[in-house]
Amino acid sequence: MSEQFFEKPILNSPYAYPARHWELDPDGQPTNRILDNRRRSDLITPVPKTKKQRQNTKQGALLLGANDDLSTTDQEYNPTPIINEIRGYVETWRGLPNPDQWLVTPETARLLEHWRHHKFEGIRPFFCQIEAVETAIWLTEVAPKMGPRVAKFWAHIKGANEQANPELMRLALKLATGAGKTTVMAMLIAWQTVNAVRHPNSKQFSSRFLIVSPGITIRDRLRVLLPNDPESYYRSREITPPDMLRDIQSAKIVITNYHAFKLREKLVIAKGTRQALEGWRGEKVQTLETEGEMIQRVMGDLMGQKNIVVLNDEAHHCYRERVKDAVGETEDELKGDDKSEAKENNEAARMWISGLEAVKRKLGISLVYDLSATPFFLRGSGYIEGTLFPWTMSDFSLMDAIECGIVKLPRVPIADNIPGGDTPKFRNLWEHIGKKLPKKGRSAGKALDPLSLPVELLTALEALYGHYEKTFHLWEEEGIGVPPVFIVVCNNTATSELIYKYVSGFIREKDDGESSVLENGRLALFRNYDDFDNRLPRPNTILIDSAQLESGEALDKDFREMAATEIEQFKREMIERTGDLHAGDKIDESTLLREVMNTVGKKGKLGEQIRCVVSVSMLTEGWDANTVTHVLGVRAFGTQLLCEQVVGRALRRQSYELNDDGLFNVEYADVLGIPFDFAAKPVVSPPAKPRETVRVHAVKPDRDALEITFPRVEGYRVELPDERLEADFGPDHVLELTPQLLGPSTTTNQGIIGEGVDLNLEHLEDMRASTILFHLARHLLYTKYRDPGEEPKLHLFGQLKRITRQWLDGGYLKCTGGTYPAQLVYKEIADMAAERIKAAITLTLQGEHPVKAILDAYNPTGTTAFVNFTTSKELRWQTRRDKSHVNWVVCDSDWEAEFARVAESHPRVMSYVKNQGLGLEVPYLHGSTPRKYIPDFIVQIDDGSVTSEGMPDPLNLIVEVKGYRGEDAKDKANTMRSYWVPGVNNLEKFGRWAFAEFTAVYEMEEEFNNLIKKHISEGVLA
Repeated sequence: MSEQFFEKPILNSPYAYPARHWELDPDGQPTNRILDNRRRSDLITPVPKTKKQRQNTKQGALLLGANDDLSTTDQEYNPTPIINEIRGYVETWRGLPNPDQWLVTPETARLLEHWRHHKFEGIRPFFCQIEAVETAIWLTEVAPKMGPRVAKFWAHIKGANEQANPELMRLALKLATGAGKTTVMAMLIAWQTVNAVRHPNSKQFSSRFLIVSPGITIRDRLRVLLPNDPESYYRSREITPPDMLRDIQSAKIVITNYHAFKLREKLVIAKGTRQALEGWRGEKVQTLETEGEMIQRVMGDLMGQKNIVVLNDEAHHCYRERVKDAVGETEDELKGDDKSEAKENNEAARMWISGLEAVKRKLGISLVYDLSATPFFLRGSGYIEGTLFPWTMSDFSLMDAIECGIVKLPRVPIADNIPGGDTPKFRNLWEHIGKKLPKKGRSAGKALDPLSLPVELLTALEALYGHYEKTFHLWEEEGIGVPPVFIVVCNNTATSELIYKYVSGFIREKDDGESSVLENGRLALFRNYDDFDNRLPRPNTILIDSAQLESGEALDKDFREMAATEIEQFKREMIERTGDLHAGDKIDESTLLREVMNTVGKKGKLGEQIRCVVSVSMLTEGWDANTVTHVLGVRAFGTQLLCEQVVGRALRRQSYELNDDGLFNVEYADVLGIPFDFAAKPVVSPPAKPRETVRVHAVKPDRDALEITFPRVEGYRVELPDERLEADFGPDHVLELTPQLLGPSTTTNQGIIGEGVDLNLEHLEDMRASTILFHLARHLLYTKYRDPGEEPKLHLFGQLKRITRQWLDGGYLKCTGGTYPAQLVYKEIADMAAERIKAAITLTLQGEHPVKAILDAYNPTGTTAFVNFTTSKELRWQTRRDKSHVNWVVCDSDWEAEFARVAESHPRVMSYVKNQGLGLEVPYLHGSTPRKYIPDFIVQIDDGSVTSEGMPDPLNLIVEVKGYRGEDAKDKANTMRSYWVPGVNNLEKFGRWAFAEFTAVYEMEEEFNNLIKKHISEGVLA
């Protein structure tokens, strides 16, 4: 692999759709390798290798999709080619410029435009998140309308489910760890719910959702998918446009973990009593819940509902194992730890899918969306280990995420100073130490001294710790405030307890049995004892059994004894934090430890200062700590699937701030003991110091007198006069044609040999001026002065032709850089010119023919009272208490900060606010494309005017601070002056409004003063 890739690993923006070129196999079918000018095929993780399988001598079954080379006799499905084919269709569909061509509902089109183009206050959706949802939308809304040529996709999905999940219809979306599956779920819910509410008779959509997670941690974190949650993604992450938030409230969402599907005992009967009752009655005493009772307990809010959509988070845990016609290893064919692990996996999977099947029987499930970073069949499932779920239709791999910078770059051993050997020793540590460690069970490790761990393991610990120490001090110097985190992933409780004691310290009993001595931790930064043998008030290292904590059941005796000291410490810390002497007694032990684990690296929380986590289980999902920098694997890793899951715990980025190039800075995670399938050149990477985050909000009730309200405008209505049309042209009605706008006007073509040729536009000079005039006037009539579905107002053609000639002859068309007036016949350019001319005509329409603004029917009024968001932008201005309802102005430029100073210093300014998180949007046309313009400020000015009741009548001034003014800026200014301001003023419901632009920073104060004087004088004259 190229070292250059690792020197500069961030090659794509996380927000840009990458150009993918798929390599074809000898039969012309796409493979799973991608090619482009960076030899990307070298960067793609290969399909996980599986161990040698037994030969299947049975007759081959019917292979769905075999005609498309999707299947073999050993593996019924290979969904990679079909995923690539769908990706091609979706990419073509995405590129369609006109929403009318998308074959989706207006609501879906609105959401797609919002996700793709909205200027989000926080992190905008990554391209991979949008691509996953686009795939689901395309399959649901577009593909059924495209006829037989794409029918094979749903046939493939149905065939795959018929074989593996005959009672369910599942569709899987694969997104790498750290790529944001929760955001994708929010987008899916928003899309389904808005369409279901606005199309109540449609069976394609639903507003009823069951979300199933693999554990309590994820279940609790998914509360952001509830519409009424304080941190709801629909509002806080702006997943849903403001005008659709009301529709989201109609969604009914139940979030649970799959363990809840287990049938519970309704009545606890002693074993002897049960035997007596069964003997007396002659029948088995039924004390377990029925399926209906279980469903009532788990999802009572959805009882009686139909058309339920299920979202499976970490869905690789949900499958029905294959036994009779298994093509891969079954549970019975495995031995030892492999068999035990397969048994646990299959039991969990059986409980999960059986629960969903029960819901389908009792209530009805329309579709199951599976979301996972690794939707592969597990070992012992009866399927070939490591193969994709065949109903997977979208794939964003870990290598894609690394290349785009969405996650950290994992670094693994590539060389050591031990001669010989195929791989460095610490690449797969378990091969060298597995037989030297205790078997499963805490009692198995009692005979082993923590200080007598295998030397290879101790050396690996020390080697990784040495780098951790440097990272720790670097973070301290940078003032990050929380420590980096080192995790150790172990195979069983006996091993984990030994390692935990080695790194953190332990009390050793002396041979006399009556006294003891402290053996302090061998890794100084991870010690839980100070130099005087006293236990630290806050432990630096914790021991976690994630499997027990995630189930929600009580801790078993062994683990409770191991963690007893930490539990007591955290209870004391809770008392100190809350001041409540009984705080520690109000929370059970498993909930307390889960809170600690879930808050590792989070300021102000119980786990804030944790430096080392020794995990009894794998921590394979649900743990979203973003401060993990080092991982040590002390267990067997049979497949790349398991490697990816464990390494994934370290891959969540610490910072999502973009650098000056619009990309993420590279972050690293160092890994030992996990044979991850690529190598990296060691690089010392300084951490990025997190930026200070502030909350921007309306200060209530102290500043309520400074509240500003405004109209939320959706469009404009213009009444044309019956008599003569006129136009009032100005500087903003100029259209300048340039190569930047139109493309190169001169191009040189050169072959391998021979003479070159210059291609230019000189021939356009031959087009007559009268022809250009006719085309432009006709376009103006047919596109700007024609009601939908009606004939054009041909009686206006003569007047429009006169005004168009006035525009052309008046110098309002400028051609530079080799462009020509003849290019006005291009539709997009004609649209731009016609919009300028129409704006000039609209300016003259006063008196009996006013412009009227059309307000949002659902939410006609906006206010500063609802401003509430957080930001880490360093360029901001703290507002004066007597000048703004909102506490901060978050600035996009120094010019905006200067305007904030100017506004606050002027005595005539009553109140002002920056239009960020406010919701003031101005609809306008750029050519024929509808867009939304977000002005910079609203300023209320006392210009001396009063209402009829004698109350002050402030002027509401919309302000734009801008340096360079392109053609788009002219369209915005024309819309404000010709439509928005007169349209709102004519409504006579929102006070008086005006618009101003400031384009010179050093003259801003003087221009602002002159503007206010002008309005004051106009008010006096009036």
